[in-house]
Amino acid sequence: MTAGDFTIRALDIDLSVRQSAGKGLPIVLVHGSGASKAVFDRQFSSPLSDLFRLVAIDLPGHGLSENSPDASHYTLGGFSRSVGAVIDALGLERALIFGWSLGGHVAIELAQSHPAIAGLMVSGAPPFGKGPISLLRAFQIHRDMLLAGKEMFTPADCERWLRMCYGPVPYPAALSDLKRTDERVRPTIAQSLRKPEGPDQKTIVEDLAVPVAFVNGGRDPIVRLSFFESFEMPTLWQGPHVIAEAGHAAFREAPETFNALLHRFAMDVTIAELRQDRAERQSARGRG
Repeated sequence: MTAGDFTIRALDIDLSVRQSAGKGLPIVLVHGSGASKAVFDRQFSSPLSDLFRLVAIDLPGHGLSENSPDASHYTLGGFSRSVGAVIDALGLERALIFGWSLGGHVAIELAQSHPAIAGLMVSGAPPFGKGPISLLRAFQIHRDMLLAGKEMFTPADCERWLRMCYGPVPYPAALSDLKRTDERVRPTIAQSLRKPEGPDQKTIVEDLAVPVAFVNGGRDPIVRLSFFESFEMPTLWQGPHVIAEAGHAAFREAPETFNALLHRFAMDVTIAELRQDRAERQSARGRG
């Protein structure tokens, strides 16, 4: 598959994908609610795209991907299955996954279920447990947060959402991407998170066998940074990282700092994969 944009038919809908020509470990990038793969332009225009095989996906109902005919794709599980289907279609045997905001929660679900995931990095996506108390501990509570479950956006809603997510300078396509997003996405996600049988992402992350990295902006208006201090697990990569000068979209607001962290994490995951492969080959020779 050559570098550039293309479409993959997965789970009965067309999904738009962008990838770079890098030959290193694949890094799957998953955007947040109301965004698209275009939000990762500062990763694709960086040296990361030459070193690693960057793969960004427009989630169902976003960007150039199709809408879900019955909104069944608009849950964390549904989005996760869509990303997993793209990974399978591309034949990625091992990959690192980075998810931002909603995409971070999708990435957590995928890391639990897909055998190709070799490492997980999330930003702006606190792995919450079950129940409303956990959500209150994970997220800041203010008026603009109610937009996350609102179906129809007014022009004022769009302005508030973009400011909350991207600060004063959103990416060029941010407003058009937000207006294009299927209006059923936000309420469907919000309803699925409120259900008693909803996801327990805190337990998922704590039980993962692969390296996990948390990278957040120090001025993020959505997540509670203190929530990440509660995670103690052997797979945590160098402790929670905070980019002090950034807000919710740290990978855009401080791309040089973020890209350096992603590069280091990807290299550490790559080295761990090589060591594991070597150990497995030696074990196989010993059995032979």
